[in-house]
Amino acid sequence: MKIEIETIPHADHHYPTCGDWFEKDGVMHIKVSSLSDWRREALIAVHELVEAMLCKHDGVSEASVDEFDKAYEAARPADDVESEPGDDPRAPYVDQHCFATGIERLLAARLGVKWNEYADEIESLP
Repeated sequence: MKIEIETIPHADHHYPTCGDWFEKDGVMHIKVSSLSDWRREALIAVHELVEAMLCKHDGVSEASVDEFDKAYEAARPADDVESEPGDDPRAPYVDQHCFATGIERLLAARLGVKWNEYADEIESLP
């Protein structure tokens, strides 16, 4: 097993997101937007890793996740900066995403990251 995690400029994601996972040539790649604090970047990375593992375990394909996310973002109202595609009950990975968010929140508390400030930084990404 090989997992590669890296931070990238937010604009370099292939669709509007602060974290993404995909498998290529047997390597799990996790891309995370650069943020103001390494702990915040690590939280996104852990979320993406947990989500990817659970999707793989549960038979939810990467393609179905990407397809849903891209359609969700294309239909996002201009005034909506807070919603997450994975929180939508129609998302094929809603259970995996919500579990990963739970882990992310626990880790944030342990690392002393204030959730609302963390969320505000993510929502302010261009």
